Amino acid sequence: MLKNKEIDEILITEEQIREKVAELGKKITQDYQGKDLIFIGVLRGAIIFMADLARAISIPMIFDFIAISSYGAATESSGVVRILKDLDETIEGKDVLIVEDIIDTGLTLDYLLRILKSRKPASLKVCTLLNKSARRKAKVKVNYTGFDIPDKFVVGYGLDYAGKFRNVPFVFTLNPKIYKGELK
Repeated sequence: MLKNKEIDEILITEEQIREKVAELGKKITQDYQGKDLIFIGVLRGAIIFMADLARAISIPMIFDFIAISSYGAATESSGVVRILKDLDETIEGKDVLIVEDIIDTGLTLDYLLRILKSRKPASLKVCTLLNKSARRKAKVKVNYTGFDIPDKFVVGYGLDYAGKFRNVPFVFTLNPKIYKGELK
C-alpha cells in the first residue's frame, strides 16, 4: 500500500483522528438533538471523514452528497466553481451540516454556502477535518474543526495526490521527490 519513502512527515496520526472524530461526534450530537439533520458530504475527499463522523453521532440523520469542481491553476482554487453532482434531498426548512475534508482558501466553500443558503435551510453549518486558515481568502465561518494545520499540501484520510493516498488512515505530507517525478 504505502511505502515509507512516500512519506515526508506524518502530521496527524490515526489515533489523533479517531479521538477528534469522537469529540466532534459528541458535540454535534448535543447541538442537533431533536433537529432534522441533513449531513452533506462534499465529494470525494470528505467521504472517509463523513462516514467515521456519522458513526460517532447518535441522532438520526439523512445523508446527501454534492460534488463540486473548482478549476484554474492546478494547486490553487480560482473560486470559480461548477456543481458536478447536486443534492438529491430538499434542504428547505432542514438543519444542514456540510462535511468537508479540508478548507483552504475558502473560495469554494463560500460559493457552496451561498448556493445552499438560497435553498432556505433552517440552519447551515460547516464541519471540517482540516482547516488551513493561513491561506484563507474568503471569510467563511467554520463551526466544527478537527485540526488547524500549517500551509502544507497534505494527503491521506480522504485527501489525494493524483487520485492516490485517500485510503491511508492518517494525514501526511508527501516526499517532494514524488512531485518532481523522481520517485514512483
